[in-house]
Amino acid sequence: MARFVTRHIVPDEVLSTPEMLSEAALAVRVPGKPIAFIAFLVTKHFRWRVITLISLAATATAINAFAPVALARVINAINTASRSHAGFSQAVLPALVALAAIWFVSAIAFRGYEAMDVNTSPRMRALAQKYLFAWLLGHSPRYFQENFAGKLGQKIKQAGQATVSILQILCFEMIRVSVLLLVGGILMLTTHALYAGILALWTVLYLSIVISLARRCVILSKAFSDEVSTSTGRLIDAITNADLVRAFAKAVYERRFLSFFLTDEMNASRRLRRFLITMRVFMSLAMQALMLGMVALAGYDALNGSINVGIFAMIFFLTNQITTSVQELSFRMLDYFEQLGTLTEALELVTQPHEIVDAPDAKRLIVKEGAIRIEHVRFAHPDGQSVFADLSLDIKPGEKVGLVGPSGAGKSTLVKLLRRQFDPQGGHIFIDGHDIALVKWDSLNEAIAEVPQTPGVFHRTVRDNIRYARPDARDEDVVRASADAHAHDFIEARSTGYGTIVGEQGIKLSGGERQRVAIARALVKNARILVLDEATSSLDSESEHLIQEGLWTLMQGRTVIAIAHRLSTIAGMDRIVYLENGKILEDGPHRELLAKAGAYARLWNRQMGGFIDAA
Repeated sequence: MARFVTRHIVPDEVLSTPEMLSEAALAVRVPGKPIAFIAFLVTKHFRWRVITLISLAATATAINAFAPVALARVINAINTASRSHAGFSQAVLPALVALAAIWFVSAIAFRGYEAMDVNTSPRMRALAQKYLFAWLLGHSPRYFQENFAGKLGQKIKQAGQATVSILQILCFEMIRVSVLLLVGGILMLTTHALYAGILALWTVLYLSIVISLARRCVILSKAFSDEVSTSTGRLIDAITNADLVRAFAKAVYERRFLSFFLTDEMNASRRLRRFLITMRVFMSLAMQALMLGMVALAGYDALNGSINVGIFAMIFFLTNQITTSVQELSFRMLDYFEQLGTLTEALELVTQPHEIVDAPDAKRLIVKEGAIRIEHVRFAHPDGQSVFADLSLDIKPGEKVGLVGPSGAGKSTLVKLLRRQFDPQGGHIFIDGHDIALVKWDSLNEAIAEVPQTPGVFHRTVRDNIRYARPDARDEDVVRASADAHAHDFIEARSTGYGTIVGEQGIKLSGGERQRVAIARALVKNARILVLDEATSSLDSESEHLIQEGLWTLMQGRTVIAIAHRLSTIAGMDRIVYLENGKILEDGPHRELLAKAGAYARLWNRQMGGFIDAA
């Protein structure tokens, strides 16, 4: 079973932690291309670490490449000693010590690389995710409406791992093989130019073909991954609706329906496996061809007396070392292209330009009174559907305004424009005389407390969810807000009290309990402007009555905008604004609107007629 750990972290702790960065440092425009993104991370945080890693990998490989040379000297020393009857310590031991020193020093360098990487790769993976997450949170609500949350989270996690994998391939495998080919080629060149020429020609041809095959393999791998995702989605869809399947006796139909997608997945897997076999057969044959060719040529030269037995052994072991390293790189190239594709997809999705950005000289919004003025606002959705053609509305400081009207009238859109979740195509919105388009977006949202119709809660403790509005709030403030929201009793009734984990999307709480937690959170925030979007819609009559008292306490001294379909919840507001088709049809106190016998009165009578006498 998964274990969830909660941490209460205040901003000062975040900034003082070495592994963390300030929001200003994180919320920067990150490159949208894989190599550029990795270069950004390296130059900003890991320049000297990466240089050290490359140096250690190159040094270890270069030293280890001389092991076949030292081994050749050991073999020649043994041959010489056997003919001259020289002692082991005099003839062989010096060459053996040199071989041991090469192995030891190269091993130390490789372990140094690993030790340095311990503090590099994990931190780079974390920073890659933090940068992308910080940029992700800057997107507009529209972006999150168009992309699945699970997909976004998965892409960020995959991007972190892909960044580390690509850097390791570039800093270790490619550096190691490049240095080995260079040093090995020079050593063979000193023996016979033909050996170096064969090695260089083989390397160029081999890597060219392998890279081409790897690209094709990545395409097949992606196709297989897509089929797996599709069949998994269909499978989960059927499981989620298991009751519906049983209700219509469609188990056989669902099995047959799923089988089509499983067949496509099976065929994609077969194509990938066949190609992998072909690729590995080519690599094995190419390696064997080089080994046999070099050994045959070296053997011929040894028999002719052109080289001695030690040099023959050197060529054999050096060729084996090179072919083994190149083969390992070949397999890593497949991983390289796959990780490159993964990182590319993640960056293309996450690093899209922000739809809503702060003005270059934006200042923090400080709300002292809470006056709201909407001037000639014009807004339409991207599909062209117009919501407001020319909307103007004034709300005085501390005034409580109810928004009513049929669905699609623009009530929720008006609130979203106030919080600048959307930018209007024309007109302006002012808070205390400040154009909200010219203030910092975060400060705007800090100035407004909202209790939405469907309140969001984190998979954290009740305490953390209420305190989220003000992380430095004291426990007494949380308890007081909970009591005012009539949430304290049901929280304390649980065995773990305020430490209760509420579950994903608050699944362990009822709808009314989630609503009361959201109200408590708004109380803790203590903002000058309050937005209530059907804040009591999820409550039974008794709970609604209790929370109405808490809401009226919350409203005191604040500017309030309340959206409601249940008109009884806003009848006591200072003003009621009736919206229809993006236009204000009526505006005034409850009793005046009833006396006009207009649209609001008709709506009131329809709602109340079945319960009480029409007003």
